[in-house]
Amino acid sequence: MPQIIGRALIIFGAVLVLLGALFLLAGKIPWIGRLPGDILIKRENFTFYFPLTTCIIASVILSVIFYLFFRR
Repeated sequence: MPQIIGRALIIFGAVLVLLGALFLLAGKIPWIGRLPGDILIKRENFTFYFPLTTCIIASVILSVIFYLFFRR
């Protein structure tokens, strides 16, 4: 049991490091958050933004990473 918890903590830490690096580099990668399918609605006093496509791509990438690390 301690081996499983240790492995999970290492993977969780690695994911946090990768997310932190992504946040630091996000301004230098112009297409993140501006993909086709991301929703942007601008009105006079209102702006709504939902990065739908970006979220789907991030979800697929994280699912593949977790599948590779946690398969048996």
